Amino acid sequence: MQNWTSDSWRTFPIRQQPAYANAAQLREVEAALATLPALASANEARQLKRQLALAVEGKAFLLQGGDCAESFAEFSENNLRDFMRVMLQMTVALMYGAGVPVVKVGRIAGQFSKPRSDELEKQGARALPSYRGDMVNSMEFGEAARSPDPDRLLKVYYQSAATLNFLRSLAKGGFASLRQISRWNMDFVAASPQGKRFRMLVDRINECLSFMEACGLPLDDMEQLSEASFFTSHEALLLGYESSLTRMDESDGKPYVASAHMLWIGDRTRSPDEAHVEFLRGVANPIGMKVGPSTTKDALLKLCDILNPGNEPGRLTLIARMGVANVENLLPPLVRAVKEAGKAVVWSCDPMHGNTIKSPSGIKTRRFTDILSEVRSFFAIHKQEGTHGGGVHFEMTGQDVTECLGGAQAISEMHLADRYHTHCDPRLNASQSLELAFLIAEELKKKK
Repeated sequence: MQNWTSDSWRTFPIRQQPAYANAAQLREVEAALATLPALASANEARQLKRQLALAVEGKAFLLQGGDCAESFAEFSENNLRDFMRVMLQMTVALMYGAGVPVVKVGRIAGQFSKPRSDELEKQGARALPSYRGDMVNSMEFGEAARSPDPDRLLKVYYQSAATLNFLRSLAKGGFASLRQISRWNMDFVAASPQGKRFRMLVDRINECLSFMEACGLPLDDMEQLSEASFFTSHEALLLGYESSLTRMDESDGKPYVASAHMLWIGDRTRSPDEAHVEFLRGVANPIGMKVGPSTTKDALLKLCDILNPGNEPGRLTLIARMGVANVENLLPPLVRAVKEAGKAVVWSCDPMHGNTIKSPSGIKTRRFTDILSEVRSFFAIHKQEGTHGGGVHFEMTGQDVTECLGGAQAISEMHLADRYHTHCDPRLNASQSLELAFLIAEELKKKK
């Protein structure tokens, strides 16, 4: 914590930031954000850290998923409910199969910005700033639409607040109760093979609940059966937003980013001598870091020391995103080095970002078979190294989209354009997400 403040990152080199034309307006917006209430409490962040500490030891499993990039246009009660429904379905499939608690963390209520490979996007002879997410600018290809607008930061805050309010009402207000489990099977999933499998699982769980009730247990009074703990996360990309929402907690005297329970550093912004690492090293939230193909053993261990100097279990999650072609060669040496150094981390698998391809027609997509293959390799590597594969990190949605190829629905290239709604990268739909959860549960059973 030497020389760290919530603004010390401003003196460091920084990547992936929009070029705002009006610096004074940006300062006004950041000052306004600094006066607004916290979205996520420090106590909730500490609770998440305790749950992640169990995942370090293989006594819990991290399920982190949600939109590639949230948008203003697709914000609705129905979409949020469908998202929560598929997260609960996946949780039940994983818990029943693996026999361990599932830590539910959404990529939601703040995941509005995305790093870009190119500063400019060209269409014909015209070049404009790239779309960086609704937090920054608009998808429409026009000069005004693509100009970074500081007022969007405030819109993100208020939409995130509304999102959190609704998700909390679902998690604590009865929707997440196992009594309601029969209602979690969405219409378009129910007729699929995985929907039928989920229905069979529901029947078994309902039989167990009936038995417990017959034994005189007060099921409605048991919080574990009637409520769900749910946390939020996003990539900490726009540090002006994050530092404006950083608050000192009175109970432990530590700074917490109040925009989410968990933040992560992306593969493009994890340089140890740059602003994103400088900012996140000083906050007390649990944090994640993407570990891509260019990561070396020495660099990874150095970052572990910077981001988690006390080696606190639950503080740091390493999110491997190697790609199916690289994972078996590149991941084992890193896992081995972290183990030999005695680092207490959660290892999580992101099988999405290393497996993005373009279809022959030019549509960005991912193959379900590649996603599944990387997940299986991830667990096999950890079994071989004597470590714990502690979680998964997906881009997914509760909507019936056609963005990733394959799965039991057999989505083909000719179907991609039918319901391709993402604002950035292709997502698993609800049916594919549930299918993957069952397959992961089988991998975790093998480990047992």
